[in-house]
Amino acid sequence: MSKKVMKPTDAELEILQILWMMGPCTVRLVNDELNKNRKIGYTTTLKMMQIMLDKGMLSRNEENRSHLYSTLLNEKDTQNLLINRLVKSAFGGSALKLVVSALGNGKTSKTELAKIKDFIDAIEERQGDE
Repeated sequence: MSKKVMKPTDAELEILQILWMMGPCTVRLVNDELNKNRKIGYTTTLKMMQIMLDKGMLSRNEENRSHLYSTLLNEKDTQNLLINRLVKSAFGGSALKLVVSALGNGKTSKTELAKIKDFIDAIEERQGDE
């Protein structure tokens, strides 16, 4: 997997999420997944994926009749880039403001809060060892 990190558009990110979840896919399969959330034409999906191929976000295996597309972007690196951009642009560079906003929206479940607490405890434990 390439260490390339790019800033995908919202539409490109939808396609990347499908490929990260499902692995290499045909345009038809990606289009079918996109249509679960909103109506989008096959040719629109094809054009988007061709643009992403040209940008170096995707690769295409042309060995079979149905071409398989794969992402060349690392999911974690892309997520980190997007989070950093969000923190900088929307929260003035403050991760605290982002977390307060995210947790204060009333949509965080008790299970998620427990996992967040465990994560914070683990970070504090590691910092105590240093």
